[in-house]
Amino acid sequence: MSSADLSAPAGRRAPFAFTGGAVIGALGGLIGLGGAEFRLPLLIGAFHFAALQAVIFNKAMSLVVVAAALPSRASAVPLSALAEHWSIILNLLCGSLLGAWFGAGWATRLASQSLYRVIAILLFGIAGVLLFGHDVATSGAVLTGAAQVIAGVAAGFAIGVVAALLGVAGGELLIPTLVLLFGADIKLAGSLSLAVSLPTMLVGFARYSRDRSFVVLGENKGFMLVMAAGSILGSFIGGWLLGLVPSPILLPLLAVILMISAVKVWRH
Repeated sequence: MSSADLSAPAGRRAPFAFTGGAVIGALGGLIGLGGAEFRLPLLIGAFHFAALQAVIFNKAMSLVVVAAALPSRASAVPLSALAEHWSIILNLLCGSLLGAWFGAGWATRLASQSLYRVIAILLFGIAGVLLFGHDVATSGAVLTGAAQVIAGVAAGFAIGVVAALLGVAGGELLIPTLVLLFGADIKLAGSLSLAVSLPTMLVGFARYSRDRSFVVLGENKGFMLVMAAGSILGSFIGGWLLGLVPSPILLPLLAVILMISAVKVWRH
């Protein structure tokens, strides 16, 4: 079913779009992320977007949510602190920009069924990161010098590919990379990840704009704005509730949700 043939009229879809966006934004806010990895299965399963259309739509939504998150992060981590770590941002961008362009181009060439399966596999991978890589602690950079630079470019490339294929910001992968590879403090890593993910998403978005499936945004402009509003509201609610649900309970629960979603996407 194409995006233009979604099962309900636009007016009736709006409340579901807002509610779905809010719930997903809250889930993301609870773990300090945008929630795009949860939004993608919803777009495919509940709203019946085709694989590539769902990825493009998710990418647009991620851009909106990340742009809205930047001002709130600036109050906790000033821009001057980010500027002091410009070399880390540049190091990762050298790989992530290329990865985003490559990943988006690959997605547009994949058959729909193949893209569903790639998405399912990556969702399983993100679930694993939630379980084992989200609560990493700063213990100093694991590499230094040229080895760190090479590893940073390689990690950035891989993250750029994944972010493009799923239409996500990539924070769930960037934050552990910044903490482990560069020894960044977890709060600083959250802001650095935004500084890397925003230009990376723009490159992926630009590549997707050359594909005919990009019309999904124009055809569903109202739907996107309503869901974006819900996502932004939900992310603030999730951030406010942060800490009320213990991570040892929350992260496995969210990982299970992603795994179930991955199975459903695989079978779509």
